Amino acid sequence: MSEQPGSRAYGGANRHHKPKPFAPIDFEPFAGGADPARVSEAAHLAAQALVKRGRDSDDPKVTRRLVKLADEQGLEAIAEMWAESPARSLPGALWRLYALRAATIQNPERISVYFRAGRDTAQVSNVVAGAAEPPGAEEMKTMADAILSGAFDGEFDVALERSAAFCRVVALGQATLADGAEHTNEGHASKLTRNSHQLVKTAEDLEHAANAWRLGELD
Repeated sequence: MSEQPGSRAYGGANRHHKPKPFAPIDFEPFAGGADPARVSEAAHLAAQALVKRGRDSDDPKVTRRLVKLADEQGLEAIAEMWAESPARSLPGALWRLYALRAATIQNPERISVYFRAGRDTAQVSNVVAGAAEPPGAEEMKTMADAILSGAFDGEFDVALERSAAFCRVVALGQATLADGAEHTNEGHASKLTRNSHQLVKTAEDLEHAANAWRLGELD
């Protein structure tokens, strides 16, 4: 995957909400606003402003505040801005970065189980994702923070590709565990398989967004 720098562009609106519980690696749709056109315009402007604020600043405190935006404002606030945006757009990509971090921070133990189950097979994605060894719960949280931080203080396309690689490792781990549980817990195996397929699609969307960023076409 390329590490060619993308063009700099783009920060956000804040609203106070009580954080909404978020099921790890489950991307449930959130209700959109009133006028779809105005909601879409606001989503794109907020995403552009947020990224611009992070990339224009050399202050690590700014990066930390942006990374913890969903912690402080609630993931629901982020979802209201961006969850309805097309997956292969700037706000759609940012939503996935924040949602993946939230999923990991909420249940790092479970995510680490999935990651360990998939890393040996998905060796290239494991390297790209950049998890420390051994990939336990704390390592998962550290990696999630590092990936999102990279969207603001590193190369945005690389952050997207790392997140996509993370999705692919976890998805493969879920598929592997689903195979093992197929005869003992069919319901759990089916859920793992569905989530695995969903994460692969998320990885594809993030990879497409990374390529669009390098071409100056992600808006």
